[in-house]
Amino acid sequence: MQGGCLCGGVRYCYDGPIGGSLGAVTLCHCGQCRKAHGYGAAVAPALAAGFSVTAGSPLYSRRLGAPALLRLRLGSVDNPPADLKIQAHIYARNLPLWAEPEDAARYPDAEPDRRLDGRD
Repeated sequence: MQGGCLCGGVRYCYDGPIGGSLGAVTLCHCGQCRKAHGYGAAVAPALAAGFSVTAGSPLYSRRLGAPALLRLRLGSVDNPPADLKIQAHIYARNLPLWAEPEDAARYPDAEPDRRLDGRD
């Protein structure tokens, strides 16, 4: 598995399991994650032993109590496993009303009335 940031200056590769027996795949809604990422942070547990930074700075975090595990930022994964699903929303008490409306429409691409020429 490979991943990186939008500009390409940060790249990594990972060879190992993700989520599953390592722990829940979560979407965190705490104020710190929203400020750092512009929204919540989706993370999946991964083994530190299979992770290497190939260019730039890492796109992961660690828990002090579990130094052998990483928490990969899922938005950075190029081709995540097809069966990977969010298993839990954490710090949901901090979730602002606009963040996850269950009745909001969902579109496979841009919303139907969005201009496609890049000038919104």
